[in-house]
Amino acid sequence: MRRGQEAGGAGAREGTRVVVTGLGVKSPAGNTAGEAFTTVLAGKSLAVPIPGLAGGPVPIGCPLAPFEPLDYFTGRELRTLDRTAAIGLAAAIDAVTDAGDVPAEGCGVYLGTGGGGFSTLENLIVGHTLGREKVPVHAVPTLMSSSTAARIAIRYGYRGPCLTFNTACASGATAIGEALRAIRAGTVGAAVAGGLDALLSPLVMEAFAKVGALSARVDAPGEASRPFDAERDGFVMGEGAAFMVLERADLAEARGARVYGEVSGYAANCDASHIVAPLRDGSVTAACMRAALADAGLTPADVGHVNAHGTSTPHNDDAEALALRDCFADRPGGRTPPVTSTKGVTGHLVGGAGALEAVIALLSARECLVPPTANFTSGPAADLIDLVHGAPRAVPPAPALSNSFGFGGSNACLVLTPA
Repeated sequence: MRRGQEAGGAGAREGTRVVVTGLGVKSPAGNTAGEAFTTVLAGKSLAVPIPGLAGGPVPIGCPLAPFEPLDYFTGRELRTLDRTAAIGLAAAIDAVTDAGDVPAEGCGVYLGTGGGGFSTLENLIVGHTLGREKVPVHAVPTLMSSSTAARIAIRYGYRGPCLTFNTACASGATAIGEALRAIRAGTVGAAVAGGLDALLSPLVMEAFAKVGALSARVDAPGEASRPFDAERDGFVMGEGAAFMVLERADLAEARGARVYGEVSGYAANCDASHIVAPLRDGSVTAACMRAALADAGLTPADVGHVNAHGTSTPHNDDAEALALRDCFADRPGGRTPPVTSTKGVTGHLVGGAGALEAVIALLSARECLVPPTANFTSGPAADLIDLVHGAPRAVPPAPALSNSFGFGGSNACLVLTPA
């Protein structure tokens, strides 16, 4: 039940509803929002061996589903785009096309990325060792982490804020949440918001392997990503991007836009504890969830399901399970709402993860179907949370909570309400 102004949430006090009118996805699960949702519902991991990573410590990942960049860019344009930028810009183009005639005046761009043009940097380092002439003239604009946001703005003539956020694995959710705040504040009337990353490169994978974040199940990639499972041993790297077009509800209604639902709440905070490990008791994470619900004017009892961060790393999943139990402790029956982690299917898209999962959470709430968590067989998490696994679960229409947590203790939670 929506509480409205008496609940005291910031969004409720301001009274500005922010709706989602466009979706764009480029992901391992598919290259449209509908394809990705259907694939995630099947609950089967997409991890495979990656030829370009052969010989490295972790030669597996969840690569992007095939798509044709020349459907979006000329050959000349492609030569100046980092792979991350090409994937992200294509997803943003799809979102804007899906939304229809969004006025350029007063539209902003809010983008999250954990790695930016890291693959370009890796190639530049290799190129420079071969000689200065190997460094291309467009190296700087290709390398900039803000490049994709700028290219979205340039393509459509958006002259509102054009901002890039890096809160590690929470970046995509942070971008959507900050776009929500900007629309509520009247800074913009609409925004293209989302996240992206493409980090399936030898240097990045070596670095994540050294910190112990990646699964070592290289001989069984389809079983490697197993959020909340007792046998989990790390995440599987994925790549991709997802974007939403957000608009002030009255402006969307005035132009007759199709509405998927609302981004109705957002909160962000920091564990302030460790640079790569979450706070073990999940207390700050739980506070972030409660703040996002309060911002939406909702209580924990109003939540229909949770799309968990659920990376398949031991400490992260333990902390999140405790946080979920804490946040929903007073819910009738003492159980959490149904919880899923789509990273069991897609792997971890880093800066793109929170944005893709927000899209999946909104479609799940809209279709009243919660995807199963891939590869879960057993584990203590099932005693703490109502984990969906084995098959999709039908749920009543209700708001969804989507969690994203990053290195450095960055937490971001979004509330998505179906139309």
